[in-house]
Amino acid sequence: MIKVNLMPFRAARKKENIRLQISIFFLSIIFIILFMYYCNTSLNNKIDVYNVKIENIKNETAKYYKIIKEIAGIKNRLDVLNKKIGIIKDLEFYRKKPVRLLDTMTFMVISSRMWFTTLEAKEKVVTIKGVALDNKTVADFMTRLEDSKLFDSVNLITLKQQNYNKNISLKGFVIFCNKIPQDNLGTDKANK
Repeated sequence: MIKVNLMPFRAARKKENIRLQISIFFLSIIFIILFMYYCNTSLNNKIDVYNVKIENIKNETAKYYKIIKEIAGIKNRLDVLNKKIGIIKDLEFYRKKPVRLLDTMTFMVISSRMWFTTLEAKEKVVTIKGVALDNKTVADFMTRLEDSKLFDSVNLITLKQQNYNKNISLKGFVIFCNKIPQDNLGTDKANK
């Protein structure tokens, strides 16, 4: 009978199998390294693209910040101009008040019987100092002031006899008047 020794064939097959496994192992390592290199390169490219986008966005935001600063400066200047315009309108409106007061007082004065020496107008109080021929003239003047509807209270502070020359004796008076707040001032002001 013929005896066949299969041991060398099995040993050769085993060696071939080991070589195949080693070559598959190294090939898989090479593929893994190549895949990792590809992924790394791809991610680096994406990072570069995003860095460029970030840089562009930073440049655009810097431009917008400059524009925002310019707009804020313009708004501040506009606010200052609006305040100045408001002040000018207030001055224009309130500059006529003393003239109106003097004009009104000329109609209240009892001509040839009394004279003002001082007329002082503050925000809510008008102080009138003057001289009159007699007490009735001062009383008539106070009645006219109360009837004018410009003042809510008219108070006589002092009434004194004053001698001017030897023959002339006049009554010196001081009157405080509280102004009535006028509702139409705000509407007149808004209309101007």
